[in-house]
Amino acid sequence: MNATLPASALDNEQHAALEKLVQGLDPIALSWASGYLAGVSRARAGSTTQPLAAVTGHGPGAEGRTDAAIRATILYASQTGNGRRVAEKFARSAESTGLAVRLVSAADYAPRELASERLLFMVASTHGDGDPPDDVRALLDLLQGKRAPRLERLGFAVLALGDSSYPKFCETGRQLDARFAALGARRLTPLQECDVDYEPGAGLWVDRSLALAREQLAEIGGPRLAVVTPLRPAAGEASREKPVEVELLASQRITGRGSSREVRHLEIAAPAGRLDYEPGDSLGIVHRNPEIAIDGVLRAAGLDGSASVEHDGRRQPLSAWLQAEREITKLSRPFLEAHARLANAAELGAALQPAGTAQLRALLKDWQVADVLKRYPAAWSPAALVGALRPLAPRLYSIASSRLAVGDEAHLTVAVVDYAQDGERRVGSASSWLAGRAAETDTVHAYIEPNPRFRLPADGQRDVVMIGPGTGVAPFRGFLQHREESGATGRNWLFFGARHFDDEFLYQSEWLAALKRGALQRLDVAFSRDTLKRIYVQQRMAEQGAELFRWIDGGAHVYVCGDAQRMAPDVHAALIDLVRVHGGRDAEAARAYVDQLLAERRYARDVY
Repeated sequence: MNATLPASALDNEQHAALEKLVQGLDPIALSWASGYLAGVSRARAGSTTQPLAAVTGHGPGAEGRTDAAIRATILYASQTGNGRRVAEKFARSAESTGLAVRLVSAADYAPRELASERLLFMVASTHGDGDPPDDVRALLDLLQGKRAPRLERLGFAVLALGDSSYPKFCETGRQLDARFAALGARRLTPLQECDVDYEPGAGLWVDRSLALAREQLAEIGGPRLAVVTPLRPAAGEASREKPVEVELLASQRITGRGSSREVRHLEIAAPAGRLDYEPGDSLGIVHRNPEIAIDGVLRAAGLDGSASVEHDGRRQPLSAWLQAEREITKLSRPFLEAHARLANAAELGAALQPAGTAQLRALLKDWQVADVLKRYPAAWSPAALVGALRPLAPRLYSIASSRLAVGDEAHLTVAVVDYAQDGERRVGSASSWLAGRAAETDTVHAYIEPNPRFRLPADGQRDVVMIGPGTGVAPFRGFLQHREESGATGRNWLFFGARHFDDEFLYQSEWLAALKRGALQRLDVAFSRDTLKRIYVQQRMAEQGAELFRWIDGGAHVYVCGDAQRMAPDVHAALIDLVRVHGGRDAEAARAYVDQLLAERRYARDVY
């Protein structure tokens, strides 16, 4: 409908109200307001443009409401929350300028939608030794399979997040980027790879992608503005960027004196509104490197900790940089490459070549910065060393409690890393620092890292199977507390493993008491060093295979937490095998059955 508008479509009172509204707004706010009003106009005129709240994938009925041809999809596959944060930042930036975008987790994305996408921005993390987050496995399977669609109409950009302390750095992002291109999609910008200190690179990628989104949407059909609902955290809630200082309430060793491993149970104040969490979430700890680790680096490098170092526009002593701002207990590939050049270390250089993957994997697993400096001496200056080391990152620990049971507290189960390397003591960064905190006098800075992939079933009548060797049992303590306090009627089955029954049966009295009162229906344990033949949780699963399959086939949810390198793959293989044996399926059908459990979110893993 065409209409001739008057010089002002508003009466005097409306015009005055609008003038009052826009006074003091900055350009971003004015742009947002413009998009908001345009969206309202379209909605009242019968436009198909939907509010961003309806196309972010965060609300019911969000799927498919907005034509894929006139909006951009921001898709993320996140393991520890970093990918989610970057994607949400992108969405907030887009909404501030009124662009129609959909923000969606790979867990909520139907792979068949890919064929209809026109503009896709993908944020993908890699965890462990090149493993993709479980959320994106279905999409990867489609892209790498015979049924992958041709994507000539798609424009895409990929941000890959990873950890260069693993050989297969950013592997998931690399695979996605390569497959999109191989299927005919247009790469809008080269693959951006980011290490643990991802913020600078990710920020540049977001800015570049936002400009591309504007250009591409304009080419597709003109800029489409959306009525937006901002994606902002709750007021006062702690975040990775703004952790909250809280009290350490308790710290107790829960392994016996005979164990060479120290595991501690920590209780931390978690004030409501600042550290709200659900069972399955993690607590991020902002820590400092222990003095013993700092001394080891200074001694091996032959440097004075009091040396003044300027970096990123700030000046402080070298020891201060190493204590609170640099990673010294975990190695990264960029540091190793720089050190190999400076030390002219051919052996170290060989480990960084494709043929040296096994050697590099062992080095990254067992060595710290001090070990490299000691083995391959080099003349580092204080400033150069600070510049070569990556920033110190917070550590995430699975929360071992439920608010329903402990109130304004969060409990952790922390294995303290402490071992000898070439005659010198090496300790874990956060674990050793936490172990040295004094209960009721010390504080810690913390934040909640949500883990929506690792949630109890909404239906309390569902059965639950929990598989958590060692400190992997931590979230299941919270699960059981929550199930009991909320009145869930489904059965609970725990598989736990450790080396020794006498000294390493974590929370033994709690599990036995739960069995006695009927809160825990089954408990199967494996103590690998107490028998001539080593027994692990996967063997216990096989022994109980028939009953375990009945639980799973009857609708039980399966959870796995712990070591990603060996335990998680072994447990995954055990699940497939018990489905094959007790479900009467061949190997391919058994794998498909377990993949379907993942797709239905009845099989969830929190592995590290």
